[in-house]
Amino acid sequence: MGAQKAAIAIITDEPGWHGARLRDAFKARGLLARYVSLGECHIDLLRGTAGVVMPGFEQELPQAVFVRGVAGGSLQQVVLRMDFLHYLGELGIPVYNPARAIERSVDKAMTSVLLHRAGIPTPPTWVTEQEVEARGVLMREFAGGHDVLVKPMFGSQGEGIVRLSPGDALPPAETVGGVWYMQRYSARSRDALGEWCDWRVMVIDGKPVASMIRRGKSWLNNIAQGGICEAITPDETLTRLAVDAARVTGMDYAGIDILRDDQGHLTVLEVNSIPAWKGLQGVAHLNIAQALADDLLRRCADAGVIAC
Repeated sequence: MGAQKAAIAIITDEPGWHGARLRDAFKARGLLARYVSLGECHIDLLRGTAGVVMPGFEQELPQAVFVRGVAGGSLQQVVLRMDFLHYLGELGIPVYNPARAIERSVDKAMTSVLLHRAGIPTPPTWVTEQEVEARGVLMREFAGGHDVLVKPMFGSQGEGIVRLSPGDALPPAETVGGVWYMQRYSARSRDALGEWCDWRVMVIDGKPVASMIRRGKSWLNNIAQGGICEAITPDETLTRLAVDAARVTGMDYAGIDILRDDQGHLTVLEVNSIPAWKGLQGVAHLNIAQALADDLLRRCADAGVIAC
């Protein structure tokens, strides 16, 4: 590929480590890439290219879009930002991951429903706006000897998760955005040293390309929360769960988080459509950014958008 213009838009507000490696990966294939914040895009039906104005692509829209981050904001702002991704896809521009897949995974309630409907094991989950219903869930779960996790419906890296044990009060509605997303706490396995552990599998184009076990001193052991990584070769069950979870949520690529529950069964905890992979890259031999860029460019070639 010998493009001399910025053909790829990397959607992000904070490029950081991940953005730099993606840009290098596209450069290694002869393509320039520019960072674009969706908050700086706007619609102008009189002056925009196909009605859309993207910084750095005023004369011609990108040939492909890699979504590395979608900043939060008001409901109106988030809807508009996702509208841009939807519309770019409608124009035939490959968007990686597609807007619909991102919406499915960012919305934990939708993820839980899709996994459950497909028969993929995932922790028992309840989502409600009704406080009386949420209190009823707590009472039943506490009576059954279970702790309950209350999570933000939109969140990542373990932020905002509250673990409730018998005697704890239900968080007030204003602290959870008026929606209680509640999940039965499933204890992560402990290794020989007594540390909590779970697994992250990176799936690209329906194939597991890199995997790790994460170990931590507490039940919450995301890398952002201090978890430690170690590369693994996933067994057949782990592989099947990760691949199936990515498939049913419509992901081109995904980071799948899996744990072993109290009964010893593997269960899918999270499907991440915009996964961080810095920790995984630290233990993996594969250049993950290059694998992601190459998969997007293969899709572009199949669609006749970029000649490879």
